Amino acid sequence: MTTLPPRAGRRCHNVINPLHSTLFFSPDYREELSRIGLKDWSAAYFATRAAALGRVGAGTVTATFFNFKHDLVARHIPRAWDIASPQEVLDARLRAADATLRRLLGAEAVVSPEMAEAAGLALRAAEACARPARPLYAAHADLPVPEAPHLAFWHASTLLREHRGDGHLMALTQAGLDPVEAIVSHQASGRGFTTKWLMATRGWDEEELDAGKRRLRERGLLDAEGELTEAGTELRKELENETDRLDTAPYEHLGAAGVARLTELATGFTTAALEAGAYPVDLFGKG
Repeated sequence: MTTLPPRAGRRCHNVINPLHSTLFFSPDYREELSRIGLKDWSAAYFATRAAALGRVGAGTVTATFFNFKHDLVARHIPRAWDIASPQEVLDARLRAADATLRRLLGAEAVVSPEMAEAAGLALRAAEACARPARPLYAAHADLPVPEAPHLAFWHASTLLREHRGDGHLMALTQAGLDPVEAIVSHQASGRGFTTKWLMATRGWDEEELDAGKRRLRERGLLDAEGELTEAGTELRKELENETDRLDTAPYEHLGAAGVARLTELATGFTTAALEAGAYPVDLFGKG
C-alpha cells in the first residue's frame, strides 16, 4: 500500500468536489430539470441526487442527505417521481452536466487530453471505494460510466464525492452532532454556506439555527459571538481527520503520484470554473 503525504486525499477532494457541485448552481441545470417538470430548485436537487436510489421516499432522502429539514424533503419527495421518473431525472442531470462543463470550461477543455487523463485517474481512484454503509455512493456506483471524457470525469467526481460524504455522515453521527449543529458549526468554521443560503436550501429557519447555536454553546463548542471555541475548532478538526481516515482507500489505490497529478488537473479545471462565475458570490461565509 502506498503511503500518501498528509491530507493528500483531502486536498484532491477539495478541488474535485467544487467542479462537481457547479452543476447545482448552473442555469443549464435549472433549464434541463424545468424541462422535465421539476421547476423548484429543492425538488430538482433532491431528485437529482436521489435518483440513483430509485423511487425512494422522503425518509430515505432525509437519512442519506442528513442536513436538510425533513419537512422540506417531504414537500417534494416522493411527489417528484410522479413528475419525472428517476431515469428521466438522471438523463436530465447528465445533459445539464454536459452543458455546464462546456460553458464553464470551454469546448477545447472538455475534449482535451488533460480531461481524458483526469477522468482516467478519478475512475481508477473510485475503483477502491466501498459500497457497505455508503448508500449514496453505492447507488451511483451502479450507474454506467459516460463515454465522453468530461462526463466520465464528472461521474467519477460524483462517486468520490458521495463516498467521502457518506463517510462524513458517519463521523458527524459519532461526534453526536445533529443536522442543524453540523451545519452551524461548519458555518462557524468559515467554510459553510451563509445563513441566507442555509435557510434557502436546507429548510431550517432562523429560530432553528439559533437553537442549534445554543446547543453548541452548552457543549462549549461555540462562544457567545457564535465563533468556534478551542474545543469547537478541535472537534471540526477531528471530524475532518476521521472523514479522511474513512476516505483513504481510493487515494491509496491511486497512489501518491496519481493523486498529485489528479489534484493538479482538477485544480486547473476548478479554477477555470470559479473564474467563469460558477457559484453565487454570497454563497459561502459566516454571514
